[in-house]
Amino acid sequence: MSSFGWAYIDCSSSAGVTIPGPVNSVVFLTGANSPSGSSKLLYYTGSEGGGHDASTLVLSGNLVVTGAVSASVFQYENITIIDTTGSTFFGNTNDDTHSRIGSLIVRNAAGVNVLSSSAISQKTHVRGLNVMYETVLPTSSLTAIHTASTPSYIIGVRATGSVKIEIPAPSTYGTGAVLLVKDEVGHLNGTDIRLSASSAGTYTIDGATNYILTGSNPAISLYSNGANWFVF
Repeated sequence: MSSFGWAYIDCSSSAGVTIPGPVNSVVFLTGANSPSGSSKLLYYTGSEGGGHDASTLVLSGNLVVTGAVSASVFQYENITIIDTTGSTFFGNTNDDTHSRIGSLIVRNAAGVNVLSSSAISQKTHVRGLNVMYETVLPTSSLTAIHTASTPSYIIGVRATGSVKIEIPAPSTYGTGAVLLVKDEVGHLNGTDIRLSASSAGTYTIDGATNYILTGSNPAISLYSNGANWFVF
């Protein structure tokens, strides 16, 4: 007949399982039942992150994702290739600036260049140009003043009586801006189109505060040097 006794095991001094790897390293398997950690994959829970924010996972190396990546914010640095399909959106305020170095090509789905700009030749090619257009329509007031919108490129005058158009400050349009005014109905019988600086403006149009268009269907082209308007 066998007899059984009691065995006492004290585990209080056991150091537990030891896993190789530096502090804060994320544990992974290097083989069957062989966990390890690496200084190239670290997770910081608090201020011990050495300059990184708390709750930050740091990977020093390459990351390959075969599925989708979702994030509230992406911060890119030193990108060499961008390859994407579908729509993209950049910026969220009017003072955002998106700067690039090099040439730019915009093509349609058939591969035809719609817009191209060469940083080497410093020339821009536009296949077709559609600019901002506004009209000056007839009004019941003989003293009505039309203020040109910014940044209109073409102002088509459709009012048959005398018309006065205030041209915005050239500083508002910017240096090198172009503005074209065209009589679309034919101002005859003593009526005219008068272009003027705004009452509060200190700029001129070809050295004068007013410029008058007369005759049938006249047109005028103006350019801005940032301080004044000039006829060309």
